[in-house]
Amino acid sequence: MRYFSYLLALLAGAALSFEGAIYGELGKTIGQIETSFYNFFMGSIIMVLLWIFFGKGKLSYVVEAPKWSLLGGVLGVVYLTSIVVSVPFVGVGITMIAVIIGQLIMSMVIEHYGWMGSKKTTINREKIYAVISMMIALILVN
Repeated sequence: MRYFSYLLALLAGAALSFEGAIYGELGKTIGQIETSFYNFFMGSIIMVLLWIFFGKGKLSYVVEAPKWSLLGGVLGVVYLTSIVVSVPFVGVGITMIAVIIGQLIMSMVIEHYGWMGSKKTTINREKIYAVISMMIALILVN
């Protein structure tokens, strides 16, 4: 299952690069905010259909969830809109590398402190080298 998860994550990363390129171009045509709206509107329609046919959870329990856990939707808007704005100016590659660097740094901080129920994992030299390597990649790809 572990290797399947790696493969799934790689496919998700590839899909995000396609999404960034597609929405960067769409943003030039219909507008950046409109592109984000389109994404979430279409995604909502698809998710409603999936929920109706395959959902097994209890959506009504959302009021019982920790309030901080409801920020995911807001952060999704920030993430996608940032990509739509960035891709036309710096390209898909630079945007995605910058996104990954941000993810690496924040995930290290979250896991270091065990925030939001994550397992505590100390920041070590190897993780710092990984971030530095990604920053070098950002410079080289640019």
